[in-house]
Amino acid sequence: MDIEQQFTGLKVSDDKVLQYIYVSNYPKVEQYILGNSGTSDDARDIYQEAFLAVWRNVQLDQFRPQNETAIAGYIFQIARNKWLDQLRSVKNKKTTSLPDEISHQMADSPSLGEEELGYLETVKEKYESLGDPCRELLDRFYFKKESMREIAAHFSWTEASAKNNKYRCLQRLRNMVINKKENGIP
Repeated sequence: MDIEQQFTGLKVSDDKVLQYIYVSNYPKVEQYILGNSGTSDDARDIYQEAFLAVWRNVQLDQFRPQNETAIAGYIFQIARNKWLDQLRSVKNKKTTSLPDEISHQMADSPSLGEEELGYLETVKEKYESLGDPCRELLDRFYFKKESMREIAAHFSWTEASAKNNKYRCLQRLRNMVINKKENGIP
């Protein structure tokens, strides 16, 4: 299929052309992601986002292929950038939880000042007001020690979606705690 047929097919959302482009460009992206610390699920998620971005950009006249490999190259470049963003995010956002006995010792410790105890109370209060999906996700990860794969299966998500949702829930909790502290609310 030549480049003009591909471009026209994308523009009019021709199912056969969309399938051709989708199937023919996936292996290269999958190979790249698997070779750079990713999983097959990661590759599928990233590729789908990249494919949709290219399709949308063609529909909005923000991209017009200039040669025979332009569409394949554009899909690959978007997927590569998205994967690198995800790797940077995971690398910089890694968290570890304290072992339960240390956490309990800290909470029961008389050495904790009033400010620290107030902070712990704020975190507990805001955690309770997070909402069921976030609270359940964080409970499963931090308290039940379930893997991302198990959590993803429970919610019918991909593993990458589970990681992203966990990150968003933690960010929401942090923001709620920070906002309460910044506003001087006891």
